Amino acid sequence: MITENLSNEVETRLKHFFTDNIDSKEMAKMIREVNNALSLSVMRGSETIESEIRNIDDNFYWLNKLAEVLDPYLEA
Repeated sequence: MITENLSNEVETRLKHFFTDNIDSKEMAKMIREVNNALSLSVMRGSETIESEIRNIDDNFYWLNKLAEVLDPYLEA
């Protein structure tokens, strides 16, 4: 486990992300939904993905936004 503290810049971006973009509880819910759908898809041979595609699409967007807050890569 990494115990490194977040830089002030990352901490500020995270606060801004969860204040202005999405509620932290909603983000946690989306992460769990994506993990569940992807896990079931692998176990069932991808049949779950088709029924969850809209949910995964929305969750994928927010996970990418969070990744950009943590370590900007696409928004250079």
